[in-house]
Amino acid sequence: MDVGTRHEGIELFSNPIFLSAVFSLLIAQFLKSVVNIFRSRAHSFREVLVTFFWKTGGMPSSHSALAVSIATAIAIREGLNTSIFILSLFFSLVVIRDALGVRRAAGLQARALNQLGKELSARIDIPYRPVKEVHGHNPSEVIVGSLLGFFIALAFCTL
Repeated sequence: MDVGTRHEGIELFSNPIFLSAVFSLLIAQFLKSVVNIFRSRAHSFREVLVTFFWKTGGMPSSHSALAVSIATAIAIREGLNTSIFILSLFFSLVVIRDALGVRRAAGLQARALNQLGKELSARIDIPYRPVKEVHGHNPSEVIVGSLLGFFIALAFCTL
């Protein structure tokens, strides 16, 4: 590794676009963990860690926070009339649409399948292994996540 490559690696960690993306994701996941604690969904420290590092769905949407943060930071740093901003804008719209639509619908279908499987297993003694319930987002979770990402990018790119 030459000195130039090492210098570029260090610059990455001071890049406001990179920092706003990382912090929007981490802060959204942290807030999601806090919300789960207050809603009494997390009963142990392990559950809090699982929420922070792995769980999808819930308030706020970390997917939306991350995507909007990247698009906002690129808009501020590179400008609105750039190819990279247009790419990031449409990428964030796809991510948000997926969080609201496809993933939410898949989660609801998985929940229905698991309920049906549980009932059939109880009635006719057929073993049933539940499918993973992917949790999508409702509109308020996406809006809060998007606002979080926007303001974090604004802070990193203008302060």
